[in-house]
Amino acid sequence: MLETAAATPFDRLDLLVATAAARSPAHRVSGRVVRISTTFLVVSGLSKFVSIGDAVSIYGLGGTVLAEVATIEADTINVTPFIADHRIELGARVTTMTGPMTLSPHESWLGRTINALGEPIDGGDALVRGERAFAIQGTPPSPLRRSRLGTPLITGVKAIDLFTPICAGQRLGIFAGSGVGKSTLLAMLSRAPSCDVTVLALVGERSREVRDFLDDTLGETRSRVVSVVSTSDESPMMRRLAPATAMCIAEYYRDRGQNVLLIIDSLTRYAHAMRELALAADEPPVARGYPPSVFSNLPRLLERAGPGEEGAGTITAILSVLVDGDDHNDPIADTTRGILDGHIVLDRGIASQGRLPAVDPLASLSRLAPKIRTKNQAQFVTQLIEVIARYEDTRDLRAIGGYKSGSDAVLDRAMEIVPRVYEAIKQNLDDPPVEDVFGYLSQTLQSGGNRHQR
Repeated sequence: MLETAAATPFDRLDLLVATAAARSPAHRVSGRVVRISTTFLVVSGLSKFVSIGDAVSIYGLGGTVLAEVATIEADTINVTPFIADHRIELGARVTTMTGPMTLSPHESWLGRTINALGEPIDGGDALVRGERAFAIQGTPPSPLRRSRLGTPLITGVKAIDLFTPICAGQRLGIFAGSGVGKSTLLAMLSRAPSCDVTVLALVGERSREVRDFLDDTLGETRSRVVSVVSTSDESPMMRRLAPATAMCIAEYYRDRGQNVLLIIDSLTRYAHAMRELALAADEPPVARGYPPSVFSNLPRLLERAGPGEEGAGTITAILSVLVDGDDHNDPIADTTRGILDGHIVLDRGIASQGRLPAVDPLASLSRLAPKIRTKNQAQFVTQLIEVIARYEDTRDLRAIGGYKSGSDAVLDRAMEIVPRVYEAIKQNLDDPPVEDVFGYLSQTLQSGGNRHQR
């Protein structure tokens, strides 16, 4: 019976040296593709020289293809290409790179549109690369070294500044079904006067809508927006990477001391991409087809937003969440609500009445509102929510003529005030932003009351 020699410290040293050499730009270790499937490739010869999440280069018939290490076994690794329509054959050479993927953003990227890999797709000049490389799948700052929140961020959107005010560095979700005005509201938020830079990630969007959104919806605002686009026909790897790339760019501007508005549309399609990849890797589904890794990766991305360390800027994250069938308790919506600092609910019934943006003030919440509102403002909003709730609770009763005016003073007051409030907070994309919503609403109600008295 043969006996294998025990590993010596020198064997371990040899492995460390070989691994370091594999990560050196001057020396790349090569492997070969031994199996090809629709989602991933099996590569031999690299198991000892890579880690999960490392990038590798595959030399196929159509050129070099970038891929990411997904799993590692004793003799083989599984890698997932970023491009879906690659031409890779058995035996293709695969080489290591210098660890996980990085990006080197530059201030000149404002106004540009790039893909998830950081490559320009707007037909413009080549991108200028910054001096510092940021890990695309980065880590959040230490919670004890982050700045405190409390500085109001005026969005100019009356319904949001009134009912769900935002702090600079807050993370807020917009929960909506399809066709409720979500994209229009995101475009209105991208014009927030309090932000220095906007970083926009369009994930899984239809190709036609991308051009319309960038050219028509953003309009003149586009010059201070960096757009990261991954359309629905791209691979799940690109759709999964796009929000992380946008977050990486936002971190660059935040570290320069700027207040960044990060918009991701949509977080649900990001979760769908992660689900595709996880199921292809044989992860078991645990909640409506979503594997466990989806729910662990969501906070890893979202916790990177927020305030930076002392002296840095902030990343205010606005994330849209598509609710399937208007079910606000689906797994992604439910998990995201628990991570974020508040949520804005867009209601289909409100949109059908022509009240846009269709913000439901009774279902929406900003957890940081007490840090922003003055005592008088908080008291005013509390009273306003009470009369709106009374107005909505009695809508059916009033519709069938079951209420007689004068029998309930509170309801009479609600019937007088609430329609004027609804009319006052209507806002279209072309309307100018309102920076003092309380002053605007007070003036509107007073003028309406004076007309009513006359």
